[in-house]
Amino acid sequence: MSIWFSSPELSVINSWSKGTMLEHLGIEITEIGDDYIEGVMPADHRTFQPFKLVHGGANVVLAESLGSIGAQLTIDPNKYYCVGQEVNANHLRGVRQGEVRGRAEQVYKGKTSQVWEIKLFDERNKLTCISRLTVAVVKVTA
Repeated sequence: MSIWFSSPELSVINSWSKGTMLEHLGIEITEIGDDYIEGVMPADHRTFQPFKLVHGGANVVLAESLGSIGAQLTIDPNKYYCVGQEVNANHLRGVRQGEVRGRAEQVYKGKTSQVWEIKLFDERNKLTCISRLTVAVVKVTA
């Protein structure tokens, strides 16, 4: 059973990134399943820290983006929008090349908040970071 409010299209979702940090970092949404969303981020000069590893902040941008987009896709956008309230990340393994793949899954959906768990992997499919995101579900006002 799908958790999405409507049938999300990758091309539409990726168009939301134009002119944002996601576009600047090269983050792309790659897959949407019935209850998860996945995306990738390059491990390159845009996302590295000085020691040529993916910056922890870049990991958090990928994680929060996947969770926030996922949360937004579960609600009626004419009535509500989702914004991040709290994000944390445990960086487990450095990434020096290739790309980082993230997978976000909803842990909790309430009327005014959601919690998402996001796991990041390297090209060898080894877990590199685990993150949790809490979003507020805010009512649209005129």
